[in-house]
Order: sequence, then C-alpha cells, then structure tokens
Amino acid sequence: QVQVVESGGGLVQAGDSLRLSCAASGRTFSSYALGWFRQAPGKEREFVAAIRWSGGIPFYKDSMKARFTISRDNTKNTAYLQLDNLKPEDTAVYTCGYTLTADYALSWAHEYEAWGQGTQVTVSS
Repeated sequence: QVQVVESGGGLVQAGDSLRLSCAASGRTFSSYALGWFRQAPGKEREFVAAIRWSGGIPFYKDSMKARFTISRDNTKNTAYLQLDNLKPEDTAVYTCGYTLTADYALSWAHEYEAWGQGTQVTVSS
C-alpha cells in the first residue's frame, strides 16, 4: 500500500511562482514514478509532468516545458513541481500519483495506482 500526499498550493498573483511537493510513503518499489496532473473546473484532467526514480528522468507535456520543472529527492521519496510565471489559466487542482507503469504510459491517468488528495493552485490576474 502506497500513500501519496501533496502540498505547496496556494493563492498567488499572475507572474508568481509556486513549488509543489509530492511525497510517497509505504511499500514503494525502486522502479516507480511520480506524476503530476491537473484539472480545472469544466476541463478534463491533463498530464503535467512525471519523473522516474530509475535515473531520475523527467517527462513533460510539451506545453508545460517552458514554465514548469519537475525534480526529485531520492532520500525523501519526494517529487517537486516548480511552477514559474503562473498565469490565471494555470488555476487547477494539482494531483500527484504513483505508478509502476512504463515510460510511454506515464501520461495516462489510469496507469496510476495511488493518488493524493490534490492541492489547489489559484492564480489571480
């Protein structure tokens, strides 16, 4: 059983930055990955980024690369999502998930076995 907890969301103004944290605990495996998704009201959940512990290789949705950066801390089983130059359209619930899936499937939400409760990011104009 794996538990995932996110933190770091908040209310910010356009142009500000936030750093989200995703901590995994419990019986994790060495081949796991942590991924970030977001969902805004009235929109489908979309993939943001993921990072694989084996090698620490990051994966991004192309549209996220310019302003978002994912990283990890092996000693803490924690992934971070740095959100820079935030815009109102970034307002969403950001959720972190745990998966053992292959790299090609990291953007598929149904491949994630455990999810956190999400953290709200609100960007005002």
